[in-house]
Amino acid sequence: MILPALVTVLGTRLDPPLDPSGDEARAQLRRELARPEYHDTDLVDRLLRWLERLVSDTVDATTGSSPLTALAATVVVIGILVGVGLLVSRARVTAHGAAAARPALDGERISADQLRARAEAALTAGDASAALVDAFRATAVRQIERDRIDDLPQATAHELATALVAVFPEQRAAVLHGADLFDEVLYGERPATREQASELLRLDDTLAGRVRR
Repeated sequence: MILPALVTVLGTRLDPPLDPSGDEARAQLRRELARPEYHDTDLVDRLLRWLERLVSDTVDATTGSSPLTALAATVVVIGILVGVGLLVSRARVTAHGAAAARPALDGERISADQLRARAEAALTAGDASAALVDAFRATAVRQIERDRIDDLPQATAHELATALVAVFPEQRAAVLHGADLFDEVLYGERPATREQASELLRLDDTLAGRVRR
């Protein structure tokens, strides 16, 4: 099992005296965590839970020990926690970056008006996230239908935004912000607010030359 292997790397407990040294323990941990098994989100969660127990066990083990021993154990644990935190952060950034590279238009053959109607229905039903995603897609598809930007089925949200900005440079900030929101909601699993969904609907209106009342 993976977690027991980590325990072997660091010793079943960080009991005083510490062996290996703090630097050696951190180096061994880095080598262990470089294994591909730790790239799985579930395993990372298990590792974090294991580290919580490690901290608790270390505190118990150093109770009554000399201040120097307790300090050394604390330094080792802090080094481990910092290293794991960096690895988890990097894994999440990598996963988000890969997801955001997916096509914004999922191949569904549907008109801009249909996407717009679906977005408004979702917003009325209280699903701001679905409303935001469909509102952004409606904005892009509408401009494709009007031959203002190319129909690129594999284009990402930001590639579509770049094409829109070339046609509507005065709306650059709003368009790029809309692409950011689209990626955060669809791929970053960040819930949208009603105002954010409404903002994307207003963007569709602006680029279409409509004025919402």
